[in-house]
Amino acid sequence: MIKIKIKTLLTSLVLVSILSTSAKSTEECFEGLSRSIFKFNLAFDDVVLEPIAKGYNKLPDPIKTGTGNFTSNISTLLSIPNSLLQGNIKQFGHATGSVLVNTTVGILGFLNPAEKIGLKPNKEDVGQTLGAYGMGPGCYFVLPILGPTTARDSIGLIADTFVDPFAHITIHEKSLIGISGNNIDYFSVKGTSAVDFRSDNITNFDSLEKNSLDLYSSFKSVYLQDRENKIKNSDDGQDDWGNLDN
Repeated sequence: MIKIKIKTLLTSLVLVSILSTSAKSTEECFEGLSRSIFKFNLAFDDVVLEPIAKGYNKLPDPIKTGTGNFTSNISTLLSIPNSLLQGNIKQFGHATGSVLVNTTVGILGFLNPAEKIGLKPNKEDVGQTLGAYGMGPGCYFVLPILGPTTARDSIGLIADTFVDPFAHITIHEKSLIGISGNNIDYFSVKGTSAVDFRSDNITNFDSLEKNSLDLYSSFKSVYLQDRENKIKNSDDGQDDWGNLDN
């Protein structure tokens, strides 16, 4: 099993070396295919994700807020090792403290007392860590269901499952301080997080769709700018778009 995981990671690294460019600019890869996948994703959103998100918005505020807090607390686990890898000790402290406080005092993360005491960690992932060390985004393309990405972020997505403590106890089914899970737990949390994000951005998505001459290019622009802001730990656009990739 370990050999298979290492082989997968090495294969991904080779893929990135092929698709990535040394320049900071982002080039299209497989644009025709990406546009077709983008259309499929829009149809999936219309039929599945948006209706679920609208139903989710009808839940009582305490339930919706608590669910969002819970998934956000779990996603913050990934920020802990990545903040450390980036050498950002302040953010490492914020992420670690936030998870500890919210998981205990905040009742498994359904409440967010950490924010009230000034702990506001940035969401960090391996793609951002690679960007922080100077790796350019490389080719831009679109994945089914998962949406827009780049060569750098695609390898980051795979590497996330190796450094994320939550993935460790779910996907890899390893026990951590007596806690364990499975694949269903992992994808249930990720799916709920996607619905929570979609519900928060119904107006933003509708506005972008109505005002864009080329919706594909608009989503590309928003995604790339959001990722650049996250790498620089900039707040630009965060209120509107939150975590496009979480």
